[in-house]
Amino acid sequence: MASTSNQPGTARGAAAESAHPHPFRTGWTAFAAILMIFGGAMAIFQGIAAIAKDDVFVTTSNYVFRFNLTGWGWIHLILGIVIVLAGCALFTGAAWARAVGIVLAGLGALANFVWLPHYPLWSIVLIALDVFIIWALCAGGDRQRV
Repeated sequence: MASTSNQPGTARGAAAESAHPHPFRTGWTAFAAILMIFGGAMAIFQGIAAIAKDDVFVTTSNYVFRFNLTGWGWIHLILGIVIVLAGCALFTGAAWARAVGIVLAGLGALANFVWLPHYPLWSIVLIALDVFIIWALCAGGDRQRV
């Protein structure tokens, strides 16, 4: 009776777990997916605000990355939609979704770094969120054992 146990600590359970690993074994992938959906939604709102009402944000006249606020709004809107879709794809457990999530979180952090003069607090929060997403996607998966 003890040898037929399917517990993760037994030899049989460990073999079954390595043959069919669960994509959310550690929970970091699920946490990163939720953060990506939340961060992408925030970027969508940021883009909509910049497109609909340019006078919501303060513009800096001597900023290195001069770009029309409506243009930045479209960048954030499109990037936010793609980040939300990648966050939803992470729930499938696909390896490509993890790699795409890392790249998109890096692009989101870069876009918010350039957005710093327009809305500093919002940008800093989204940069921190993107950095944490990258860490969660790199730390989660098969490499981590509890």
